[in-house]
Amino acid sequence: MTTKIFDENCRKCERLASFLCETKQTYPDYHARPVAPFGAQNPDLLIVGLAPGMHGANATGRPFTGDYAGILLYEALYKFGYSNKPISVSLNDGLELIDCRITNAVKCLPPQNKPTPAEIAQCNSYLAAELATLPKKTIILALGLIAHQSVLKAYKLKASSAKFAHNAHHVLPNGRNLVDSYHCSRYNTQTNRLTPDAFFDVFISVRQLRVTD
Repeated sequence: MTTKIFDENCRKCERLASFLCETKQTYPDYHARPVAPFGAQNPDLLIVGLAPGMHGANATGRPFTGDYAGILLYEALYKFGYSNKPISVSLNDGLELIDCRITNAVKCLPPQNKPTPAEIAQCNSYLAAELATLPKKTIILALGLIAHQSVLKAYKLKASSAKFAHNAHHVLPNGRNLVDSYHCSRYNTQTNRLTPDAFFDVFISVRQLRVTD
């Protein structure tokens, strides 16, 4: 049986399923379910994040929407022509992605924004199935170390096969281009570990790869 790229009714991780139930009771209007990938069916760029945020994607049902981490991401997507708006606040805000899709390594909200290694591994089958559907031209942008490692795991590659570093470019054994970036989290941006210019440089690298392809 072929694994689906997403299952809104997935309850394979007991801790995450229980936490989503608790969250739904506390915030009845929140999405509080696994969050689906968002964007183009056959993207030129696939962005892989970590997991939904409590008051962002977990609330709105769309990756990086309504939370701090999405501010810089959607600004960059608009700046580089991947979206029709620079701000993402809700499912009905009219935002559309252009030749781009956003997904997460873990589809459910984890307590304290920290999925366990077992939960990351359990959810990896969905990412692997999604990666298998991508056109050959698609470039993968991993936001953070866990996203980077999840992409490698989905391709059955060892973690040592490609070392994570900001704005690093890796050509995977299957010919796929993987680009890394520090995650655009509140912590990284407010401590200047990731500045807007440094994040935009990653998209410049992606654009250069698209030109050479």
